[in-house]
Amino acid sequence: MSKDELIDLVMEKAGLDSKAVAQRVVNAVFDGITSELAKKGEVNITNFGSFKVSYRKARMGVNPKTGEKIQIAASTAPKFKAGKGLKDAVK
Repeated sequence: MSKDELIDLVMEKAGLDSKAVAQRVVNAVFDGITSELAKKGEVNITNFGSFKVSYRKARMGVNPKTGEKIQIAASTAPKFKAGKGLKDAVK
């Protein structure tokens, strides 16, 4: 499903009469999740799942082409963990 298809679905399910309003709603949800994760926060949506920031330590790795050891820098990445409602719906 693309973002445009999601906007159409939100418009239909919420009974909105304008695609522009549905687009603002979808963008507001994404912006809210993004801004909370940027603050290193967590977003929990009951029966859907949770978004959080994962921290990865610096570590040694190997370049697969040359076999040379390289230092991989520490990093952060967003993570999503599905909730029970979403897991059950996908079964």
